[in-house]
Amino acid sequence: MNSRGTASLLKDSISFTEVSAAGLFEGHDLLRRGFTSVKNELVPSHPLELTEKNFQLNQDKTNFATLRNIQGIHAPLKLQMEFRAVKQVQRLPFLHSSNMAMDILRGNDESIGFEDILNDPSQSEIMGEPHMMMEHKLGLL
Repeated sequence: MNSRGTASLLKDSISFTEVSAAGLFEGHDLLRRGFTSVKNELVPSHPLELTEKNFQLNQDKTNFATLRNIQGIHAPLKLQMEFRAVKQVQRLPFLHSSNMAMDILRGNDESIGFEDILNDPSQSEIMGEPHMMMEHKLGLL
């Protein structure tokens, strides 16, 4: 057999995709797939974890449905419009905001929760350069 015959036999029998390192031992390709995040790959450890994560959203939906049944379609629409208006008004990015208007709309202004005590801005670990943060928000950087 000549050398051309063996080369053609090998070429026909083994594809190059099978020979590549794709499989269990392949490393993560950073250039094609980006950085991996362990947080994205985790599944909830308890069935109630997703319910607790979406508690405020579920409570808002329930309140809107109840309000619609009692007062009609105009009441939840007006309240949603007020929620959107309150979310648009924000302080500068380097100043802490307590979102008091949102607490008043939701009826949480008279209750004291975990975030009220341990959310002190003077205890915050995140403090940025005010000029850099504003330039980033405005898209100048």
